[in-house]
Amino acid sequence: MRKFFLLSTAILCAAAVCQINAKGLNPDTAVVTRHQTTIKGQLINYKATMGNQPVLDENRTPIAAVSYTYYEREGVKDLDHRPLFISFNGGPGTGSLWMQLGFTGPALLKIDDEGNPVMPYGTESNPYSILDIADIVYINPVNTGYSRILDKDTDGKQFFGVNEDIRYLATWITTFVTRANRWNSPKYLIGESYGTTRASGLALELQSRHWMFLNGVVLVSATELGIRRDGPVSDALTLPYMAATAWYHKALPSDLQQKDLLEILPEVEKFTIDEYIPALSWGGALPEAKRKEIAKKASRYSGISEKAILDHALTISPRFYWKELLRDKGFTVGRLDSRYKGIDLQDGGEFPDYNAEMVSWEQSFTPAINSYMRNDLNFKTDLEYYVFGTVRPWNNQGDRTGMNLMNAVQQNPYLKVLLMSGYYDGACDYFNGKYNFWQMDKSGKFQDRFLFKGYRSGHMMYLRKEDLKQANDDLRDFVKQTVPAEGQPSKY
Repeated sequence: MRKFFLLSTAILCAAAVCQINAKGLNPDTAVVTRHQTTIKGQLINYKATMGNQPVLDENRTPIAAVSYTYYEREGVKDLDHRPLFISFNGGPGTGSLWMQLGFTGPALLKIDDEGNPVMPYGTESNPYSILDIADIVYINPVNTGYSRILDKDTDGKQFFGVNEDIRYLATWITTFVTRANRWNSPKYLIGESYGTTRASGLALELQSRHWMFLNGVVLVSATELGIRRDGPVSDALTLPYMAATAWYHKALPSDLQQKDLLEILPEVEKFTIDEYIPALSWGGALPEAKRKEIAKKASRYSGISEKAILDHALTISPRFYWKELLRDKGFTVGRLDSRYKGIDLQDGGEFPDYNAEMVSWEQSFTPAINSYMRNDLNFKTDLEYYVFGTVRPWNNQGDRTGMNLMNAVQQNPYLKVLLMSGYYDGACDYFNGKYNFWQMDKSGKFQDRFLFKGYRSGHMMYLRKEDLKQANDDLRDFVKQTVPAEGQPSKY
């Protein structure tokens, strides 16, 4: 990434809110730098603004600083037609570095084509970034990235919970959009992992409490969104993910292994809904012959033995699966991306010693984000960038974010939702993501407003070079589908 000149630090605060806490953290600052890059063969000049914007209490006093990075393409005179993506990651309790440096932003993490760390660490230009067609702001919720509570006496409970998180961030986003003069722009939320819970809740919160209507919500590796799936449904829905993982590691029977992945998955999905869930629902009353039949089919699709499945009462927990699939070869498979392999201290046990993919990602992302913020964006601070911050205990009560998103779609004829999932993601698997859509819209009236894209990678599907390119193009297509023709009314 080539930086061609640098602006001095701009302090964007009024006296009423520009209080600096004992550690010297200014809650309302911005550093502006200017850059150029090439995206899809086109030279792009852009401005990056990195800083803090405060969270205010009822007395308009700053109680927290939320850090952000805002990328704007320069030379755009008509912002009314220029989309704005509002981006955050998940956890809860992780910063926005993952999608910022791995997916949509103009700087790209240096890794190999399959997502593995390489040295020297750092960033390069992202030739696939969506900055050519949209501006992007990356937000770090409180206690992630450089975001902090300002006073040790401030109660963190007002930030750390499903609905608490949604409420303060909706206000923060509204203020940001006002400051950036982007009220007329087509607006999109894009969240990854727990960020999909956040985005789903924010869609209705912004619409109903702040009168901000969106064009699209993008769910990258969706959580369960507060939609209940206890018992047999929960136990069964991960089987298609397991089939994908077994196919990748060449652990399926030869007749399945010789087929393409996308030929296999519909067959496994049908078995899951039509046979596996009903069988698990019978529990101990399932006839022995049927029990063995189901175990045989589940073994065929999962790549683990019938005995292991019978020993676990037909229920294959993902944690056991990550340990069992390659146990005989001395490896475990990753939780968030089952393409990654780990090695445990011993082959016995019910679950892996560690998540092989996560330590790999931390190894490459952490040095890159710290170097990039300081050297490319000129944001100088002694604060530690929290890749994962302390946000516990997290209040999960009252999570109805999936239905909140459904209500927002129902009320806003412009609004569409895109689910992007990696087939090898065992934490937020693709089939559970599809199940969300089916249960949110049980009548089937809105299925044309819910779109799905699958990728041959894991939780961060964009770390695989081929999927990085495709996923950004899929976002471009989604924008085309969700920005209406000028003058087209929002109505049924």
